[in-house]
Amino acid sequence: MSMKVGERGQVTIPKSIREQFGIEPNSEVEFSVARGTIVLRKQAPKLNLRNWRGACHSSFDELRCKTVDEYIEDVRGR
Repeated sequence: MSMKVGERGQVTIPKSIREQFGIEPNSEVEFSVARGTIVLRKQAPKLNLRNWRGACHSSFDELRCKTVDEYIEDVRGR
């Protein structure tokens, strides 16, 4: 599939490709160069880690661990 680059450096991503990769209006994409080829990649959504704070608290209680570090030490047998 071949596309022309417009005056301002813009190209249209074909609909079939947008649908295949879930690229919708306002999707973030990133460009890179790999082995002399231009690569366009849909950017992974950014996670708001603050929403996850405390999510494992009950699991740590069941394991009798207070922190992630304590859990890791327990798993490693220290």
